[in-house]
Amino acid sequence: MKKRYSIPLIIIAIMVILNVISRFSRQFSDFYVSKIFPYISSAVSFVTGLLPFSLGEMLTAAAVALVFIGIPLFLILLIFMKGKRRRLAAFAGTLVLWILCYITTTETMNCFIMYQCTPLSEKYFPDSHEHTDRELTMLYGALINKCNELALQVPRDENGCFEVTCDVKAEAKKAMKRAGGKYPQLRGYYPDPKPIQFSYFMSQLHLTGIYMPYTIEANYNDDMIRAVLPSTLCHELAHLKGFIQEDEANFLAFAASTGSDNVEFQYAGYLDALEYVHNTVWDNEVEEAYPLSETISDEVLRDWFRFMPENYWEENADKEVISTEAVSEASTAAIDTNIKMNGREEGIKSYSMMVDLLLDYYFP
Repeated sequence: MKKRYSIPLIIIAIMVILNVISRFSRQFSDFYVSKIFPYISSAVSFVTGLLPFSLGEMLTAAAVALVFIGIPLFLILLIFMKGKRRRLAAFAGTLVLWILCYITTTETMNCFIMYQCTPLSEKYFPDSHEHTDRELTMLYGALINKCNELALQVPRDENGCFEVTCDVKAEAKKAMKRAGGKYPQLRGYYPDPKPIQFSYFMSQLHLTGIYMPYTIEANYNDDMIRAVLPSTLCHELAHLKGFIQEDEANFLAFAASTGSDNVEFQYAGYLDALEYVHNTVWDNEVEEAYPLSETISDEVLRDWFRFMPENYWEENADKEVISTEAVSEASTAAIDTNIKMNGREEGIKSYSMMVDLLLDYYFP
């Protein structure tokens, strides 16, 4: 009985200590991510990669079922199994404790420590400076020109919209390995990213992809249009290499996709970056950049800011158990809180801070 409780409690205590150490020692976090995590990530993702489905999604579904079915069942059994209440309570307590131990361990080893690493900007752009509106305007123009050029080279569907025809998973892994030549942390083994079965719920969460630290899997929303996949898959695969910050994963997805020898990946990468820069220009009211918006080609205008198929919400309305607005608000709050708890005051806004890294990249 003592071992049942003492072993998971000791492991949880060790994880708490590791979290504290990582908060106060960037050197420890950097050592862990560069020397230890690659072996954990490769081994675990190889094993989970053998499964044709997302193990992380199944564990999440099991956890939900345990809460909504297990707890009522436990209370009913306590009422009717009077002679075995003590044994039943001990079993339930042990189960809950080991689940907490598993969550604490995987979140710490495969997620939390990485938040405390040296930022990508300091590693690869040590001479970066505070960027000006003029540089942002120049970046906006450069991305528009590149998108206009590549938009004429990619395949299009019957509606004239960009469509991806290549083997996206294979190209994503190839692009990430190629980017490893410039960003060594990206080197190594990559599993196939996996589609989420409950993709409609993911759409309600406004998520295109998700990294599962419990199983070290890269997952994606299987309902979204395929044109979004190149950037999404590269983003999630970057998490598997220890780049847990969202702006860094966004930037590395840009670097990998635009560095690919596949024109579809190149266009998808530049288009994704253009959307972020466009939003930054308008959010910060950089008026000198406004006229550049008029130079965006019709092809690019037809392709950007597209995530879900046309009439998606109307056609899937019968799947809505909880309102999309409520789910979206809860998701935003949860992501924002998680990022802030791990030391990023910007919270969910950190996604768009990839623009700072783009500026470092273009104007070092």
